Amino acid sequence: MIVNQYEIILVNLEPTLGSEIKKTRPCVVISPNEMNHYLRKILIAPITSTLKKYPTRIGMTYDNVKGMIAIDQIRTIDKQRIIKNIGMLDLDTIKQTKQVIEETYVK
Repeated sequence: MIVNQYEIILVNLEPTLGSEIKKTRPCVVISPNEMNHYLRKILIAPITSTLKKYPTRIGMTYDNVKGMIAIDQIRTIDKQRIIKNIGMLDLDTIKQTKQVIEETYVK
């Protein structure tokens, strides 16, 4: 399956451990297309409907539902976990996502 950076995909995240985000849920593809198109695994950030003002969360709306991209929960998954592609982030949310990733991991 071909996925692109900043696409929103539905992913089965089970099984999980501890405080990892669980269930089948929308996630944002974070990994660059050079990885996405050639490797069997990708980096994703889950989207949560729990709206908490953490510095590592980005507010967003998709399909009239509010959620938050959990940059603090980025993980690598095999593409077999993907159920389907469901959309794409808008440009403003992409810019915010890049900024929070940089502030969180690149300092």
